[in-house]
Amino acid sequence: MKSGKLYGVGVGPGASDLLTLRAVDCLRKVDCIAIPRKDQFSPSVAWSIAQPNLGEIAQQERFFLEFPMTKDSLRLKPAWDMAFQEIYQRLQGGKSVAFVTEGDPFVYSTFIYLYHHAQKHWSDVDVEVIPGVTSLSAVAIAADIPLADGQERIAIIPASYGLDDLRTILRMFDTVLLMKVSSCMPEVVKAIDAEGLLGCAVYVSKATMKQQKIIRDIARIKNDHCDYFSMVVVCKKNRSGILEGKRWQDESPYEVEA
Repeated sequence: MKSGKLYGVGVGPGASDLLTLRAVDCLRKVDCIAIPRKDQFSPSVAWSIAQPNLGEIAQQERFFLEFPMTKDSLRLKPAWDMAFQEIYQRLQGGKSVAFVTEGDPFVYSTFIYLYHHAQKHWSDVDVEVIPGVTSLSAVAIAADIPLADGQERIAIIPASYGLDDLRTILRMFDTVLLMKVSSCMPEVVKAIDAEGLLGCAVYVSKATMKQQKIIRDIARIKNDHCDYFSMVVVCKKNRSGILEGKRWQDESPYEVEA
């Protein structure tokens, strides 16, 4: 029997109507949907986004997989191995399986590990990745901050992993997106303040969801327990406006050749 096909499906940043048409079509047609969550007692955010577009589909199997929220590889690897085996059993039975993931499957997603595993160990399985709207663009639009213009450079870092280099990164890049700030807001605010950029920083949590929150004075929440789905955007706008005829760090216009 020919193995089934594996799909990595990005379901977007939070609002159910931000799924792409291709994602919805795939999720309606596959035999099985693999739904990640952090443990058996927690809901799946990815599924809460996707489900309103699907309803009940006869003959379609939907199964949950547990992926612990930890950096401890001794806990992660056994959980991944068990989850991957659940998926592969269905693929070997000739069934198509869609793995749903928040945002985009190739941007800080658990699907990346499944993708690499499939490439290495499942030579008989075809894999297709369906892009999704990322939290990066959703947060920028929620905060009303264009991410890049002219000659601007962007850095995207998980804050909890990049604190040692944060001040250097803030100097080097025009726009910095700090993901996963919930566990280290005091250190993040301290670094941004030390670079004199508090006025350029915006905190956004649960972008596009009903619980969306935007805070432009991040100093007042530096000691708060912030939401896991949160991000801080620092945008200096020093190199923007080139296409409008503005020089870098100079507001005087100049002639732009056609």
